Amino acid sequence: MDHPPLVSRFRGKTILVTGGASGIGAACCARFASEEASVAILDRDTDRGWAVASKIRAQGGSATCFQVDLSDAESISRATAQVLECYGGLHYAVNNAGLSEEPRSFLKPDEADWDRLMSVNLRGVWHGMRCQLRAMRPGGAIVNISSRTGLVGKPGVAIYSAGKHGVVGLTRSAAIEYAPHGIRINAVCPGLVQSPFTEAKFGDRLTRLAQSANPMGRIGQPAEIASAVAWLCSPEASYITGAIIPVDGGASA
Repeated sequence: MDHPPLVSRFRGKTILVTGGASGIGAACCARFASEEASVAILDRDTDRGWAVASKIRAQGGSATCFQVDLSDAESISRATAQVLECYGGLHYAVNNAGLSEEPRSFLKPDEADWDRLMSVNLRGVWHGMRCQLRAMRPGGAIVNISSRTGLVGKPGVAIYSAGKHGVVGLTRSAAIEYAPHGIRINAVCPGLVQSPFTEAKFGDRLTRLAQSANPMGRIGQPAEIASAVAWLCSPEASYITGAIIPVDGGASA
């Protein structure tokens, strides 16, 4: 479900999107590029990242892919520096990349499982924000992608839920600290969204899950999440910071 922009709100601006090679991240890249932003795609999978960048370029936009390992602080710092060198500045960032957890008993995961998920889903967001905030000037904005599972408990995915709750805490705390500096920081919490990941994970069950997952009775589309992200970065949301916005068809209600 694509929503063509009414105006080019991001002309002359640069946006960094982690996990921009697929799903919600790719939709965010496409949305900002359609409004004439220069898009920096940060992803572990550079083949898919460059495929997204090439599509944007073929449509007359500006996009470049940078390889990053979000579990490695040095890799995040290096990739952010490359973005700054390429585009000369950073106006917006979307911290979207994350790992998932297969449903299992609370007692089953071990410390290696905890470290694997938290290194990307929480520590990676923290390191990314630190690099982004150092680069941003007043007027900048960051949107972190949490999850509906970052708002409520969900049995079987305790580590994932804890990490996504942590993203909400990072967002609120940083928003308060950087509000006086003219940088807005918000989070979006998607519900069940159609993507290559959810299709691979749920298979034939996806349609049935989507119908029962929320009051709207359907699955969300990546472009719908991207629309919320773009709005939060835009001047229309200039008085909003520290907000945690569910985009989940009413599931969290």
